[in-house]
Amino acid sequence: MKLQGVHHVAYRCRDAKETVEFYQKHMNMDFMLAIAENEVPSTGEPDPYMHIFLDAGNGNVLAFFELPNQPEMGRDTNTPEWVQHIAFKLGSMDELLAAKESLEAAGIDVLGPTNHTIFKSLYFFDPNGHRIELAANTDEPGMLEELKRVGPDMLEEWSKTKKAPKHAAWLHGNGEFKALDG
Repeated sequence: MKLQGVHHVAYRCRDAKETVEFYQKHMNMDFMLAIAENEVPSTGEPDPYMHIFLDAGNGNVLAFFELPNQPEMGRDTNTPEWVQHIAFKLGSMDELLAAKESLEAAGIDVLGPTNHTIFKSLYFFDPNGHRIELAANTDEPGMLEELKRVGPDMLEEWSKTKKAPKHAAWLHGNGEFKALDG
């Protein structure tokens, strides 16, 4: 099997129309299409739904289901709300800062920019309570390659200790990125 990418990622929404309008207005996504059924095709269960698809750019599709006959949607209360999120890539820090200004002007609470060393991010919530991240890469030459190189060792150490390994670090003082001993 050779994957050719993600066809779409689907989440639940409270209101399909409200969700489309939010993503059109605040994320500049095009509404691609909707599928509605009164029965679930894979199971045959009677459960009406509206399935909406939004263009997230570069062939990426974000989809949502509105399920009016199901209990009100919630979230996994055993997982912190910062963990489950949808992250979108922007082209530059200027775009990230402009997005923050636009979102805040629309009355949306925005956290960030948060520095993750190889990218900076903004965080906010859509009308369904899904956490959204906008990210702009800020990596310097060699950083991603070094992180990939030390990744297997970091994963192995994590699986044994459940503590953050220190195999790689960005040394801000001299602008150098280098591997460190675990």
